[in-house]
Amino acid sequence: MAEPLLEVKNLKVSFRTEDGVVKAVDGVSFTLSPREVLGIVGESGSGKSVTMMSVLRLINDPNMQVEGEVIYKGRDVMKLDKDQMQEVRGGDIAMIFQDPMTSMNPVYRIGDQIAEAILTHQDVDKRTAHKRAVDLLKQVGIPQAETRVDDFPHQFSGGMRQRAMIAMALANNPDILIADEPTTALDVTIQAQIIELLDKLKDDFGSAIILITHDLGVVADIADRIAVMYAGRIVEFGAKRDLFYDPQHPYTWGLLGSIPRLDRPKTARLHSIEGMPPSLISPPQGCKFRPRCPHAFEKCMEEPELVSRVDKRDHLDRCWLEPATKRVARYQTIEGGQAA
Repeated sequence: MAEPLLEVKNLKVSFRTEDGVVKAVDGVSFTLSPREVLGIVGESGSGKSVTMMSVLRLINDPNMQVEGEVIYKGRDVMKLDKDQMQEVRGGDIAMIFQDPMTSMNPVYRIGDQIAEAILTHQDVDKRTAHKRAVDLLKQVGIPQAETRVDDFPHQFSGGMRQRAMIAMALANNPDILIADEPTTALDVTIQAQIIELLDKLKDDFGSAIILITHDLGVVADIADRIAVMYAGRIVEFGAKRDLFYDPQHPYTWGLLGSIPRLDRPKTARLHSIEGMPPSLISPPQGCKFRPRCPHAFEKCMEEPELVSRVDKRDHLDRCWLEPATKRVARYQTIEGGQAA
């Protein structure tokens, strides 16, 4: 097998606060292969964005503590100095942020901001960088790119701003593209266009993609593998097909059960996960999903490890339920019926 492009090992990120230590990321590990699309899914506060922002060392907080390793092409990113990290960030690993309106500088033209990213990492003149910015806008589907390159962010629609952010992230042909909720606040038609665009650009630029989202439906077509996060930990990890057709964790069942189905008659209300996410300062004992899980039992007071509990070694989960019990409970949660 080829060497992984990125390897995150036991990443832990915590923040000291007046109320206690917030364990935002608690022992996350995964690998990313060249040209792979990895989906990271979970509700707000599960640690998705903090994980990837920590990989790029974008959080500068004196109360923050980071442990673990982030290996990119044989180098531990966590041990690079400021100049070395500047070369990696934006050049080798780029990020599309959640809100393009606040991520872009409102007083600079779109083209100038894309050109700045090019000039920072490449030895070219301004004219070449500007031409490259126009070409990138064309590649991400901006009409009349030659004139729109001189527009300001407020002159672009939400979908066009997101496309411009993608163009900026791709400016230096990065090996890894991190997309943090790239479809947030966009209507479903534009969402589909953005996901289709990312899939196309992955082939055009040869980049691996990490797609952060709260919606399993967003990663249904594009992802190769999916990591489901809850309370700062990965609770299920596997190939897309395994996760959709044979999910093993009750939290994943809840996420799948909340997706509207258009291929069958509407028979009941969509499933909703009861309760609220746990406190990351004083999390519950044992399984972190236990207080919200309708299938919890005595064994759940112990912390389950992220291991394979089914035949496939690359399908991991954190749940003590037996496989036969899971099949019945899963069917009731996702389909709202009885197992056959």
